[in-house]
Amino acid sequence: MTEPTIPADLAPLGDGNPGPAVVKAVIPAAGLGTRFLPATKATPKEMLPVVDRPAIQYVVEEAVRAGLGDILMITGRGKRSLEDHFDRAWELEAALEAKGDKDRLEQVRESADLADIHYTRQGDPRGLGHAVLCAAHHVGDDDPFAVLLGDDLIDERDELLTRMIGVQRQTRASVVALMEVDPTQVHLYGCAAVEATGVDDVLRVTGMVEKPDPKDAPSNLAVIGRYVLHPRVFEVLKDTKPGRGNEIQLTDALQTLAADPATEGGGVYGVVFKGRRYDTGDRLDYLKAVVRLASERDDLGPELRAFLREFVAGLPAE
Repeated sequence: MTEPTIPADLAPLGDGNPGPAVVKAVIPAAGLGTRFLPATKATPKEMLPVVDRPAIQYVVEEAVRAGLGDILMITGRGKRSLEDHFDRAWELEAALEAKGDKDRLEQVRESADLADIHYTRQGDPRGLGHAVLCAAHHVGDDDPFAVLLGDDLIDERDELLTRMIGVQRQTRASVVALMEVDPTQVHLYGCAAVEATGVDDVLRVTGMVEKPDPKDAPSNLAVIGRYVLHPRVFEVLKDTKPGRGNEIQLTDALQTLAADPATEGGGVYGVVFKGRRYDTGDRLDYLKAVVRLASERDDLGPELRAFLREFVAGLPAE
């Protein structure tokens, strides 16, 4: 795979000596999915279908498109179906092959051939920061890595992760994805205090607060589920005490790094994302994601859009 070049517009962010390539991704997938009970009693929330693929497959495909072929999933009890999905299904493949169903056979094999996927368990549900710390042995002490949360799906037509990787290599710091939200919704996210860098979509993060009260929020820029992190974050996470919810918060570790920009691996930057994001961790947003993605497909879209027009036209006026 050809190593992507760093866009010329990022030159103001660095000294001309880019850091190492980013080749590994970490996908935390140990959550209980309580907002989707009882559907997630026996099925991991990451395996809930978004049209005809589980949500987690969209995330893996995004990592692969950005050149990250080495993926570590942080799992927990009851998540075996994640491993099964990205493994070969010999009996199913044999049955499809015998029927001559080449299209479905290709779809089934695709998930097993996407990337080199590894798994480790987060024994205790101690927060996102702890989940990331579980990846320390696999990632190592020297190379930056990406973290992709399975609840956030980024539309494949919108570039985000590749841009973040470019910023990380140019700055050799940690990078988070930021998105403007309604000020009344900042309490649902980590929130960033920022300053300009001279690059339109890149900001220097000077502080971070996890799920602040709206009146105390430093901005309406929410941290969404994409990170490209310097490995120094592991050292910081080891010393990070439990915070909000008595969990080890990744936001708290990033706040420590943001406050120490002069040290190797210190500093945090934010890439402002204005594209299409689907939150599959919320029931209503999950339904919206399914409808939006299905309505734009060539095979399903025409009939679905016609149905939606008829259905909406028949709804009673409020």
